[in-house]
Amino acid sequence: MLSDRVQGVKPSPTMALVARAAELKAAGHDIISLGAGEPDFGTPIHIKNAAKKALDDGFTRYTPVDGIPSLKQAIVNKFARENSLEYSLNQVLVSCGGKHALFNLAQALLNPGDEVIIPSPYWVSYPDIVILAGAKPVFVDTNVETGFKLTPSMIESAITPKTRLIIMNSPSNPSGVCYQREELVALGEVLRKYPEVCIATDDIYEHIVWGKEPFSNILMACPDLYDRTVILHGVSKSYAMTGWRIGFSAGPEKIIQAMKKIQSQSTSNPTSFAQVGAEAALSGDQGFIREMVQIFKGRHNFVVADLNRLHGVTCLPAQGAFYVFPDMHKAIDALEGIEDDVGLADYLIQKAGVVLVPGSAFGAPGFMRLSIATSEHDLHLGLERIANVL
Repeated sequence: MLSDRVQGVKPSPTMALVARAAELKAAGHDIISLGAGEPDFGTPIHIKNAAKKALDDGFTRYTPVDGIPSLKQAIVNKFARENSLEYSLNQVLVSCGGKHALFNLAQALLNPGDEVIIPSPYWVSYPDIVILAGAKPVFVDTNVETGFKLTPSMIESAITPKTRLIIMNSPSNPSGVCYQREELVALGEVLRKYPEVCIATDDIYEHIVWGKEPFSNILMACPDLYDRTVILHGVSKSYAMTGWRIGFSAGPEKIIQAMKKIQSQSTSNPTSFAQVGAEAALSGDQGFIREMVQIFKGRHNFVVADLNRLHGVTCLPAQGAFYVFPDMHKAIDALEGIEDDVGLADYLIQKAGVVLVPGSAFGAPGFMRLSIATSEHDLHLGLERIANVL
């Protein structure tokens, strides 16, 4: 018999769709995948060279569980330089990807019966990571009217005596929206009244922004929440290093050290030479990011415009990440035999050879996530194919 724990967890729908696209391509089908959540750029050469040198130098043995000191110092420097936040090395943990950082936090912080507030639409792994910790996800539905953002009244209504954690993500996967500083200040005014509630801010897309305001997380907007906020981050998205599996977290020392204890009994240290590459990423020239963001912004602009010209589709502009999240309720209603967004996703694969991720995977049925982390050629062709079948 399998555990109740694992039976309560769903496999990642995004990974399943990416795998299906790969299988169809391998079988000779003409498939355009707009589902993957990773940059289509190569890792910058100076990062790869640093890792290669580490390999050549024999840096292939165990490292400290929480990461090599020089990488942790680079993370501390990054937070001071870019976010005006001060941390010590004991307040930083390097993990095997950003997802691992959140998993460590959930295991270290949550007890059975605890509640975790998760705004929807949400990244697909949030609820299952909470469930694996024995806690209960409490979904707070945002919508187009609120710009897919939490409001103070939404948080106030969702908090109960069992609430232990709230997870925030800006820029957002899947919607691409970013909170403005004044919005975060307003949310902080509510959270300030509930000192027992911890905050996890998932900043993995921090650098991929093109809105009117620079990036801000809730801790930058509300520094007094420092003692109960954990920042979840990593190098995967900003530096095109998804396969390197280096994430990191920073927060109160007591929580970070508890997370380290969890990690010591699961994965132990992240990959040695990948840590050296991550250090080079954080400490080296950041020009690559600026160039990548400009390309993403250009893709975003024409994709949103094209989507809003499609029959039965409306799409809010994003301010960051590399996704758009069109509302396709009317398109679903107009197609005979298609009942929901999952059916539409299958229909688009079969009829158009295009892979999108259904919004129900993110807690937003009737929407679809489209990744702009692919070539302009494929984006134009994919949108043309979708238009033809809609």
